[in-house]
Amino acid sequence: MQLSSEHEQIRSTLKKFIDAEINPYVDEWERAEIFPAHQVFKGLGDLGLLGVNKPVEYGGLGLDWSYAAVVAETLGHVNCGGVPMAIGVQTDMATPALARFGSDAAKNDFLRPSIAGDFVACLGVSEVGSGSDVASIKTTAKKDGDDYVVNGGKMWTTNGAQADWMCLLANTSDGQAHQNKTLICLPLKDDGGKHRKGVEVARKLKKLGMRSSDTAQFYFEDVRVPRRYRIGEEGAGFTYQMLQFQEERLWGALSSLVGMEKTIDATIEYTRERKAFGKSILDNQVVHFRLAELKTEIEALGALSWSAVEKMIAGEDATMLASMAKLKAGRLLREVNDSCLQYWGGMGFMEETPVSRAYRDGRLASIGGGADEVMLSIICKYMGVSPGKTNRA
Repeated sequence: MQLSSEHEQIRSTLKKFIDAEINPYVDEWERAEIFPAHQVFKGLGDLGLLGVNKPVEYGGLGLDWSYAAVVAETLGHVNCGGVPMAIGVQTDMATPALARFGSDAAKNDFLRPSIAGDFVACLGVSEVGSGSDVASIKTTAKKDGDDYVVNGGKMWTTNGAQADWMCLLANTSDGQAHQNKTLICLPLKDDGGKHRKGVEVARKLKKLGMRSSDTAQFYFEDVRVPRRYRIGEEGAGFTYQMLQFQEERLWGALSSLVGMEKTIDATIEYTRERKAFGKSILDNQVVHFRLAELKTEIEALGALSWSAVEKMIAGEDATMLASMAKLKAGRLLREVNDSCLQYWGGMGFMEETPVSRAYRDGRLASIGGGADEVMLSIICKYMGVSPGKTNRA
């Protein structure tokens, strides 16, 4: 895909922000296992980077998704995976359905402040026992007058400890599992900034990687939400969430590219200096050939990902290509990070080295946003080689 000077201006603006306002503090945030999301998001919002493809009337730039793709790719310059993931939740996981299907009231109260960086958003889909199997969630939102009353809980919620609102998927009827779910903008805090009655952050989760990104488990008990905060039609939430997943999955593939290239570059630099048996590690053909193979794989993933972007902005169904890109990104992250860590030797196993952080952070890509096995199932359905109807979500 041919990118314009406007695309490159967005890339340059974001790269400057990353260099000045994120990377100098990443090590500190990794140790603290949290980063100041409101501060970082406000800075990004002031630059227009949290809503490049969102409606102008709600503070966005009104551009097509190729500009969001440039943002996703450029976030790979951040020296960890947690902060980019948190930003991606804000831009491409918790807000796409709201921007497309939400009422004016919901957009004014949640989308506008999210684009501005005044609110931190999170996505409430996964539950204990319901990860990739979205249809099996148990959280309910029962109608009571002009409100929904929410009961249940959510798990693995990125940004959860700091979030102001949640894009919540809940069962709003007892109907069929794919037709009884609704997306709702759930305000998590009161005007004083404290969690509302019935909203409990049960715990902030400790993770293998993505440590600078706070991840929470929620409990909800009789939490009242105005029905005007429903996103789109009642009962259409599963379909809307499947649409949101396409942006999330393609975002994940694009955001992985620069980080993998940086890991290879750092490995080249380290192995050129590290000596064993009288020569540098890099001088071994098995090492530099392997790095060449991995570099080629990254380039191929980039081409696949941008092909999916072209389909998306053309209004075509990009589900299969997005699923392929997400599958390949998760597996390639494991391959690149594991291979490179090996060439760092004992230092690769030390927490202080960038390759060890990449190894820990990258493992999530084959799990979050739909596991590899789910991607394979979707691809097989599009190929017509597995039982069931084609998932055109």
